[in-house]
Amino acid sequence: MRGVPVPETMRAVTQSVLGGTEVLELADVPRPEPHYGEVLVRVHAASLNPVDPAARELGLYIGAPPFTLGWDVSGTVAAIGEGVTRFRVGDAVFGMPRFPHRAGAHAEFVTGPARHFAAKPQALSHVEAAAMPLTGLTAWQALIDRAGLSAGQTVLIHAAAGGIGHLAVQIAKAAGATVIGTASAPNRDFVLGLGADEVIDYRSEDFTATVKDVDVALSTLGGDVAERSVSVLKDGGVLCQCHYSTRDRAFPEAVRRGIDTRFMLVEPDPVGLGALADLVEAGRLRPHVAKVFALEEFAAAHAAMEAGGFPGKIVFTLVE
Repeated sequence: MRGVPVPETMRAVTQSVLGGTEVLELADVPRPEPHYGEVLVRVHAASLNPVDPAARELGLYIGAPPFTLGWDVSGTVAAIGEGVTRFRVGDAVFGMPRFPHRAGAHAEFVTGPARHFAAKPQALSHVEAAAMPLTGLTAWQALIDRAGLSAGQTVLIHAAAGGIGHLAVQIAKAAGATVIGTASAPNRDFVLGLGADEVIDYRSEDFTATVKDVDVALSTLGGDVAERSVSVLKDGGVLCQCHYSTRDRAFPEAVRRGIDTRFMLVEPDPVGLGALADLVEAGRLRPHVAKVFALEEFAAAHAAMEAGGFPGKIVFTLVE
């Protein structure tokens, strides 16, 4: 390992059993070592995503505890493993290391393959940058890589004020698409401010009654939202469904009409991170941070995540 001296231990939010916020604790644990091709990052900020409470309660993706949650991170490179040439010690980086495997980003240090990180956009603070990797890459990989969204097409984005949705709206507008978003009435102006062309209040309106012939739909919600979205797509359209609960659901109508409904899971992607950073530097993309918590406020942060109702993301800050 090459780098500046760093402590042998660190603070991390850990858990030894599955459950609610009461199973979480702040503990001193051994600091991880970067292996071949990896970097050690001093975490300045890390964000929460809906997958974190699901992993905490159910072990989703990462199995049984003990573990430390978290993937989204922004910080500085503290050390590099053998063979790494992509970064130098002191570089400001952001990323989503190892997802969906264990990363442990809700801690003072995290390791990951060097190519799971990218240079932090200079236009963003660490708090803002930490809010972007998982949600931004989900939106980018769904709309651009998979659906090939392009100028002149129309996209329906569910939960358009949410962590994924608010970035998806901006990415879609940067691609030249017409954007229809669903959101609650209190978040209508927020979504319009992101560039959406139309906002549907999902609490009082049925989107299937007013939306039709869209090229792409992005659903990050459970229930029947994905299935109902099939009816508003053009023949041959794409439904990007990203909610774990709908991953195995069959949509006979989609098969008949040639609509692609495959479940997708975001992947670490330095090219995608670079594309997001380029949009940020061009003034076309900005993550919204709704709430900021210190690491020791982990219980309140998880409670806020589960309560929902806020636009954008929740972020832990560790280094001022």
